[in-house]
Amino acid sequence: MGKKVLSYLLLFLLIIPTSVFAAKSWDGVADQIDHYMKQSYDAYQKGDTVKAKDMLNEAYFGPFESERMEQAIRVNISSKRAAEIEFQFNSIRKKMIASETHAIIKQEMDELMVMVRADARTLEGDQQGAVGMWFYSFLIIVREGVEAILIIAAIVAYLVKSGNAEKVKDVYQSAGAAVLASLVTAYLFQAIFKLSGAAQEVLEGAVLLVATAVLFSMSYWMFSKADNKKWKNYIHGKVQDSLSHGKRFALWSAVFLAVYREGAETVLFYQALFAESPNDTGIVWLGILAGSAVLVVLFYIIRFGSMRIPLKPFFLVSSALLYLLAFIFAGEGIKELQASGFVSNSEAAGFTTIGFLGIYPSWEGIAAQAVLVLLLLGAIGFEFSRRKSSSRNDLAS
Repeated sequence: MGKKVLSYLLLFLLIIPTSVFAAKSWDGVADQIDHYMKQSYDAYQKGDTVKAKDMLNEAYFGPFESERMEQAIRVNISSKRAAEIEFQFNSIRKKMIASETHAIIKQEMDELMVMVRADARTLEGDQQGAVGMWFYSFLIIVREGVEAILIIAAIVAYLVKSGNAEKVKDVYQSAGAAVLASLVTAYLFQAIFKLSGAAQEVLEGAVLLVATAVLFSMSYWMFSKADNKKWKNYIHGKVQDSLSHGKRFALWSAVFLAVYREGAETVLFYQALFAESPNDTGIVWLGILAGSAVLVVLFYIIRFGSMRIPLKPFFLVSSALLYLLAFIFAGEGIKELQASGFVSNSEAAGFTTIGFLGIYPSWEGIAAQAVLVLLLLGAIGFEFSRRKSSSRNDLAS
């Protein structure tokens, strides 16, 4: 029953009315960005730095973010390219604060618009033809859903493997609740609250960082149980109590945050795609169906393939997967908070963008991920020390 309810919710999530917001052509979005950039430069020339920064923010949070151009670039071109444009916006903002010359600001803005115009042409080209539209739709759901699927499948496999299959329904209920929360959040953002782009970035960044903490906690817990004797004792004495209290809530939270993190963004993206492609809705749906099929296959491969893995390797692999996702979420979360201006953005020279790992060339993001690396090393050292001490005690007794 849980799987059926989740399937219906996911379908409903994708077919909600597309009138929540309307998208324009990518060339049109680039024109809007250019309009705000010119206003920003005019204000800067007149010495009004506050207005100049406000207009720069309007260009970023308005057409670039609210019209989903940043997402389109990330999906159709590369996450590295999207990050480069975001960092260019930030570079202009910092140079304005530092009172750089008009010539330097103009050069920076011109470089930004060259990038935006080039990407707009690429995106316009991608929308021409049935194959391009299908692939565009396919990539959206696969890219946005794969992380959530990996987490759900790993947790479901863990519950079954540990003899707690009856708790699987909690995972599906959590995913269903996240779908509903995503739907409500998307509606509130677009139809009621009209939150600024900065506020949306702050919310998304906060969700990502909370998810980072939950996933790292689960990763450590699974790593700490990757010992056959210890796990056997745990199963006999504590697992039911743990699952019914703290750890059960941790499992529920991990699934909820993983799905919620992607849900609202995916809804808004498909709304825009349907709105801008009224004559290609069938092709868009084919892309959605194909992408959904890939996610289902991925789920079952992990779900049933992991059951053949011996206990210790299973826990180690699952722990590593959850840690990797926590590492990615940490970098992405800091990036979202930087885009909102909530966290500073100090360029880390010598580093490059590695989008699939959530690594971006800013010292704040690198620092957050470095903390996770240190926590990982500390957790490994602590566990080995504890196991060594436990072995000595066993021999002594």
